[in-house]
Amino acid sequence: MEYVANKETIAKRIARFFKNGDVVNLGIGLPTLVGNYVPEGVELILQSENGFMGLGPAPEAGEEDPMLVNAGGMPVTIKAGGCYFDSAMSFAIIRGGHIAATVLGVLEVDQEGNLANYKIPGKMVPGMGGAMDLTVGAKTVFAATQHFDAKGNSKLLRRCKLPLTAAAQVDYVVTDVGLFQVKDGAFVLKEYFKPYTVDYILETTDADIVVDKDCKEVDLA
Repeated sequence: MEYVANKETIAKRIARFFKNGDVVNLGIGLPTLVGNYVPEGVELILQSENGFMGLGPAPEAGEEDPMLVNAGGMPVTIKAGGCYFDSAMSFAIIRGGHIAATVLGVLEVDQEGNLANYKIPGKMVPGMGGAMDLTVGAKTVFAATQHFDAKGNSKLLRRCKLPLTAAAQVDYVVTDVGLFQVKDGAFVLKEYFKPYTVDYILETTDADIVVDKDCKEVDLA
């Protein structure tokens, strides 16, 4: 079976977790796509650690405000009722446990719930941002990642090889092949996404996987 990377699949599945009124932090890159797939009737309050609450969709071309960007430096809008605050207040909100969930991109994630997302040997990367605080402060932590890296290696591991951003904080991992819960030192496969199969996931993932008794196929096309 040929693997085809698909960020939209990941964003669609994560978006289904949230309920109306949840305060959610979406990390830089792939996680920002989650906001595009929130189910109808569900209103999220999106927080950005650089000092916003109530982020709206990306602005139309030509309507960007250079003073209104998210933590990744991308232009955003703010909804009616949204607000601005300084970094001290932003991280007080995060560290105070007021974020229902955070969605973070990863370089590696392992079956102990460890997360590595800020350092690649020999490459310049922007750093971990607010991820250290978010993984500890948010009630639920989602790791959002393509299942394989550019070389075809599994990004779900028995043990992370890169420096850790956080230890034992990841609750769920959503890739473009399936949904996993981190539990008791293993990845518990809850859903596998069409066209992939359970056997494919078990054969290609460099980690210990337990197939949940209620594991099911999900079509996110």
